[in-house]
Amino acid sequence: MSEKIAIIGGGNLGRAIAEGLLKSGFTSAGNVLITRRNTALLADLGARGVQVTSDNLEAVRQARIVILAVKPYNVKDILRELSPVLSDKQHLLVSVVTGVWMEELQKAAGKTLPLFRAMPNTAIAIQESMTCLSHTHAAPQQVADVEALFNVLGKTVTIDEKLMDASTVLGACGIAYALRFIRANIQGGIEIGFDAQTASLIAAQTVKGAAELLIKTGRHPEQEIDKVTTPKGCTIAGLNEMEHQGFSSSLIKGIVASYVKILKP
Repeated sequence: MSEKIAIIGGGNLGRAIAEGLLKSGFTSAGNVLITRRNTALLADLGARGVQVTSDNLEAVRQARIVILAVKPYNVKDILRELSPVLSDKQHLLVSVVTGVWMEELQKAAGKTLPLFRAMPNTAIAIQESMTCLSHTHAAPQQVADVEALFNVLGKTVTIDEKLMDASTVLGACGIAYALRFIRANIQGGIEIGFDAQTASLIAAQTVKGAAELLIKTGRHPEQEIDKVTTPKGCTIAGLNEMEHQGFSSSLIKGIVASYVKILKP
């Protein structure tokens, strides 16, 4: 992309998006602007050619795509600040802010803009995010442009906005669930004889391989499970014991608990 991208908010997520854009080659460093009050914390990005500034208005003036990566409690004030320079003729506005609906964003901006909500996860820093998108007032080419941006940072799926809270739980919180599963595998591996480093590699690569099997083949998990559960074998013995201890049930209950929490903080 040759047009400029402004990331308003250079915290962990904003920085991760900038890093992913640079590593992927989606655009040149000079086309990325990123803002933060303390610009010294972004000095390393500046050294690589990213335009680092504390001036939100100037960043938006220069950009075509504006990515809001600020705290939820700041987003409305920042949109009111940006309103004088936001234009439906120039800008696509993308919010990666949790829990703020598009209707609220449009109202805070004081105008109707091509608007997207995006829910990535922390794997965006290594271009492996699962990002859920929803949009309003966007033309097909604008949708394609935003999808292209997030596709270089992982994979995307377009959903109805009413599912955005659910996507936060399954895709963003889901990183923590998966990591906790891997951690448990590592602990089990150590108990049966591996050193921590080797157990960590085996557990992480095994989970990565399992995920890739589903993504690349489109098959249901049980189809792949059937391939490794031989009659009277060790795999089915382990799986059955996990189920006796409530493995699937506890995971489902955890997902639902997170969803209830996001609805009623």
